[in-house]
Amino acid sequence: MLDIFKDIKKDLQAVEEELARVVQHQNPLLNKTSSHLLNAGGKRLRPAFALLSGKFYNYRLESIMPLAVALELIHMATLVHDDVVDSALTRRGIPTVKSNWGNKISVHTGDLLFGKSLVMISKYEDIPLIAKVLSKTSVKMCEGEIQQISSAYKSKQSIKDYLYRIERKTALLIAASCQLGAVACGAPREIYMPLRRYGYKIGIAFQIIDDILDMIADPKELGKPIGGDLRQGIITLPVIYALRNSPQRERLIKLVENKNKTGAEVHQAIELIRACGAIEYSNAVVDRYVNKAKAELHHLPDIPAKQTLFTIADFVKYRNF
Repeated sequence: MLDIFKDIKKDLQAVEEELARVVQHQNPLLNKTSSHLLNAGGKRLRPAFALLSGKFYNYRLESIMPLAVALELIHMATLVHDDVVDSALTRRGIPTVKSNWGNKISVHTGDLLFGKSLVMISKYEDIPLIAKVLSKTSVKMCEGEIQQISSAYKSKQSIKDYLYRIERKTALLIAASCQLGAVACGAPREIYMPLRRYGYKIGIAFQIIDDILDMIADPKELGKPIGGDLRQGIITLPVIYALRNSPQRERLIKLVENKNKTGAEVHQAIELIRACGAIEYSNAVVDRYVNKAKAELHHLPDIPAKQTLFTIADFVKYRNF
């Protein structure tokens, strides 16, 4: 991943340093939990997208820095809240804030990070589009999470239902990252809208790959056990395909709808899903979204950042963690 970002490595490191500064808090406990979450690492994909999109028009790191930090803070806040909802004890192979400090502290840590993101966004008083896009995105992200909770363990879901959820959970924040880095540098609509559409399609592909990896990844590389979505009743694209096409459909329905699945039953469900071609089908859908994302880049000037965005699209498609 670092090789992909080699052209922005220095600026991405500056974002990392600013994140470390911003998450500091006078309350020792909140300081400890926020720093723990930051030090757990991550791809920093959203700040990277903001930096790369800024390259297309009058790039200045200081123009993008508050945005890049805000984007990662929003993402971090959603992760710490998700870990509470999912009762997750590890993320990327490291104990979660929930695991170390419990639900109450985790929720308030997430709230703190989101609040700090608002402080960063407020620095763009003269660019109202940034606050407008991020506020709408934050609302839709919550809608997606609520939809995921309300639809848990329900086998009768369509691909449209699934895309509604992952658009809100993942794609819209990545789309905003790609759009707003250019906006922060003063780019016109003909620059920032293709970038937004690229980010949206990459975001959809990214989440589908996440859902595929939950079925097939090496747990050590993934940083958590596989089958987590099935345990929580989250109906992903491979599951939807398998529920329609598996020769053992009735058995799979019972497994998916069972709220108290054993480890053996989770693995049985995964085997049924993999056996009917669901992984291959889902990868084909990823291919379509990645190709559509790449097509958006043809509307943009030929600069090194454009090739980097092409490379990231391929990384999303072939990543294994």
